Amino acid sequence: MKLSPYLLLIAFTGATGCATQAAPITDGAIIASDTANLPPALGEQLPQTASRPAVASSVTQRPASSAFTAPPPVMIREPGGRELLDKLLPANIADRNGWATDIFNAFVALQIPQTPEYFCASMAVIEQESSWQADPVVPGLGKAVWKELDRRASKYHIPLFTVQAALMVPSLEGRSYKARIDALQTEKQMNDLFEAIVNESPDIAHKLGITNPIRTGGPMQVSVDFATAQTRAWSYPYPIKNNIRSEVFTRRGGVYFGTAHLLQYRAPYKDMLYRFADFNAGRYSSRNAAFQQAVAKLAKTRIVPDGDLLIYQDGRPVNEHSSTEKALFKIAAPLGLATQDIASDLAKEKTLAFDQTALYQRVFALADKSSGHALPREVLPQIRLQSAKITRKLTTAWFAERVNGRYLQCLTRK
Repeated sequence: MKLSPYLLLIAFTGATGCATQAAPITDGAIIASDTANLPPALGEQLPQTASRPAVASSVTQRPASSAFTAPPPVMIREPGGRELLDKLLPANIADRNGWATDIFNAFVALQIPQTPEYFCASMAVIEQESSWQADPVVPGLGKAVWKELDRRASKYHIPLFTVQAALMVPSLEGRSYKARIDALQTEKQMNDLFEAIVNESPDIAHKLGITNPIRTGGPMQVSVDFATAQTRAWSYPYPIKNNIRSEVFTRRGGVYFGTAHLLQYRAPYKDMLYRFADFNAGRYSSRNAAFQQAVAKLAKTRIVPDGDLLIYQDGRPVNEHSSTEKALFKIAAPLGLATQDIASDLAKEKTLAFDQTALYQRVFALADKSSGHALPREVLPQIRLQSAKITRKLTTAWFAERVNGRYLQCLTRK
């Protein structure tokens, strides 16, 4: 979530965009294309028991090196779908027909049900992230980039004027890199600039330690890593002009990948609010946060319910026990599980299959019994959003509730 357009520079601080997950999504979070990937009808409650149909039993975890490419999906245009979308779109947005076309095409290609709830969910995120601007202007962007480059260069005792002199080299576009930084106005321009420096002048990039810091983009602020993984599991419906990264920064690509991230997975939620939280914190974070609360109750310890059951670095679990894992090891005996079984089940935390595991079911069975009532199976993750541009105390819950308000307002237009 990028408090559009004011939170762009979170990439410089080493954090991902707020509308992406706390731990970057990797290929393991993408399921091979089948109908199990689609969201359930709104309000459908998937039973939290072992009797649930084994929807996820065919989930295929694919490593980053996988060459798998899904076949083209069947295109489904539901009767009245486009007309419904036209009714739900806000009346006074620029290029309203263009937005409608890109949203509808994304739903068709991703095989998302064309319902008021799902249309409004996607549109609520677009409105929150970009205010219906495909490439919004970010005031003072060039100055902010220079400030960050100065901060980085100062670590190596390199004065800023030396960096600026090195970037006087003309780019293939014609202007020097320095001139392009001075003229920066949008996130897409910033991405194009850093891509140009890295690809056109690798020696300069290496000497100055410059890499492309942009990790999220487009009108829904979706992760570039997610988009790359998504195309390995589900065919991208448009011609790719340069690469997937560049597609994320187009309106059509940003809407497509953002809608996939938000809606193209089954989740056991009763309310769209929790999908919005997952969009911010990572798929199944709301379910996992509820699990963490149950574990904390049983182990009589404090666990921040952030939705990450393991510790991640660059989207991969690290060889270090999380607070959730340590708490579970403490109660392994009453759970009747060995530590290796606990670790094996926790490895499924980013998939629908996790709530079918013995670990998940036994934790909730004991916690429900201890409480004398059924504990919630979804809660808003407690994550503080941090960046160079955030001055207020903003959280994942804040983001989810803001988007949910826009979602409910959209539904009144149906």
